[in-house]
Amino acid sequence: MSVDESVSFDGNRKAQVVKTRHESVWQHIEKRNRVYAPKANKGRKHFVFQSDDWVWVHMRKEIFPTHRKSKLQPRGDGPFQILKRINDKAYKVDLPGEYGGSAIFNVSDLTLFDVGDDSRSNNFEGKGDDADQPNTKRNHANDPLKVPIGLITRARTKKLKKALNKVV
Repeated sequence: MSVDESVSFDGNRKAQVVKTRHESVWQHIEKRNRVYAPKANKGRKHFVFQSDDWVWVHMRKEIFPTHRKSKLQPRGDGPFQILKRINDKAYKVDLPGEYGGSAIFNVSDLTLFDVGDDSRSNNFEGKGDDADQPNTKRNHANDPLKVPIGLITRARTKKLKKALNKVV
């Protein structure tokens, strides 16, 4: 026996010793978690979405394999409306049937859809690369007031305002 034979424990005494040991271990674990939690959550933001909010949905390869076949496809889609708040971490989204997945998402897969002054402020949109727009320089050279085909960047907006001020 590993226990000293001069000390004998009955069943109730053993159970009490084990319970006190478990309680002290759990208190120690909770104490250490209170110390580690602020450091672990330092960069995290707490979001609580409401019903009728509009959000972008992160399309994970595991959940939406048909929509994320390659790394060049968009990582997110939306905006979609939140139908129901299940709890602080889970939300039901108005997801069209073509996606074929569950409409319930974790808060880590959702980003608030907010359109400010700059439409490129959304993380899921492109960063204004106009290289794929053909003949934009030629269109500007012929008529500065003609609205070009494709994305309107800040530089194009400034040129358009400048041309309008000259006309007026």
